[in-house]
Amino acid sequence: MAASSSARPRLFPLTWPLLLELLLGIGIGVIGTLLAARLSDDAGAAFGLANQVFAALFVLFRVIGAGVSVAVTQALGAGRRDQADAVARASVGASSWLGVGGAAVALLAAGPLLKMVNAPAEVAPLAATLLQALAPALMLDAWNATMASVMRAHLRSREALVVVIAIQLVTLVVALLAMPYLGLVGYALACLCGRGVGLALHIVLWRGRLNLTLKAPDWWRIVRAPLGTVLHIGIPGAAENISWRLAFMTSLAAVAQLGALALATHAYTMQFLHVILMFGLAVAFAVEILVGHMIGAGQLHAAHKLVRKSLGLGLIVALGVSGAFALSGPWLLRQFTSDPHIIELGCTLLWWTVLVEPGRVFNMVVINALRAAGDARYPVIAGAASMALVLAGGSWFLGVHLGWGLVGVWIAYAADEWIRGLLMWRRWATLGWLPHARAAHRKLRLAKAG
Repeated sequence: MAASSSARPRLFPLTWPLLLELLLGIGIGVIGTLLAARLSDDAGAAFGLANQVFAALFVLFRVIGAGVSVAVTQALGAGRRDQADAVARASVGASSWLGVGGAAVALLAAGPLLKMVNAPAEVAPLAATLLQALAPALMLDAWNATMASVMRAHLRSREALVVVIAIQLVTLVVALLAMPYLGLVGYALACLCGRGVGLALHIVLWRGRLNLTLKAPDWWRIVRAPLGTVLHIGIPGAAENISWRLAFMTSLAAVAQLGALALATHAYTMQFLHVILMFGLAVAFAVEILVGHMIGAGQLHAAHKLVRKSLGLGLIVALGVSGAFALSGPWLLRQFTSDPHIIELGCTLLWWTVLVEPGRVFNMVVINALRAAGDARYPVIAGAASMALVLAGGSWFLGVHLGWGLVGVWIAYAADEWIRGLLMWRRWATLGWLPHARAAHRKLRLAKAG
């Protein structure tokens, strides 16, 4: 494996802005859940359910988002700024069409989507209204996600953090002002305002920091050549995300089968899981960016060493953060509800989360590294069976059939994360990614020479 002694960007300066960005993003979801829960536990359950369906629709954007970061970082690592810019412009146009499609599904199919996850009768109308109101924000998310990925690929993670801070501040202020009067729809209005501000800032930063000015056709035109590289990585990446999301939605349907109390407990506890996983996810995103640059520059040995080091760091952080949340469980859950049954069960689930999170770190860090190395198909091929049988099937079998309830669902979560995580680590440790990395570097080198 080739290495280089040239200066490289380091992990920590990339990780901390990404961590703050992710925590701010999830923080607004937590605050939104708190505000919804104060309306009623049914509203809190509806908020959680609608946001899970919203997140499932957001996975559509991974077709572009999962590929654009890798394509841009590899091009920049190889010294091909022209190719990186072409990929960025083409990705914006493709995101427009995906955003319109996702918004249309949320607006027109909210009822059937919630029926698919067995939304309880007392929760479904509230969740459907919120999901439909979120449709315009989903369209803006498509652009923001793509443009933020390009910013990070250029190692502009601090500027990307500034955009997220602005988005979340606007969202928070509008939510606090609107939700007491408009209910859950007030949160949708807040999201729309925040995303609109984010898009405006991204346009300014692209022009000022990246010297990239979008022309009118760039917003809708499909350019096949640069999108080819994006889709080569993005389609398998999106397929892996979609497979997981479908399996998770199936598990959510199992939770809904357990009743509104279980659904509310799941919604509240998942807010803490989202915060916990952000620490590992920040490391994973930073690893993806750095590995992409290293592959483009041919620094394969450095990429291998970085992933091993980052995985160890991620495991330590996951255990520490999940343990701290489990110890703080009673106090944290009382901020959402006064129901003693929800608090007791939620605390139990947080202790099970200490087992879930280390397995999840294997998945997040190593899958992102495999994708950055060009080995994008293995994660979905190797993990599909576990997601279908263990995550989805296990949630129903343990939680509903055996009557273990939410504890059974969490056991299924843990088993799936560990099975897939160890498979991914085996792929990386045995250098199964190396031929893909060499092929990607060779393609960029030949294009530059031509």
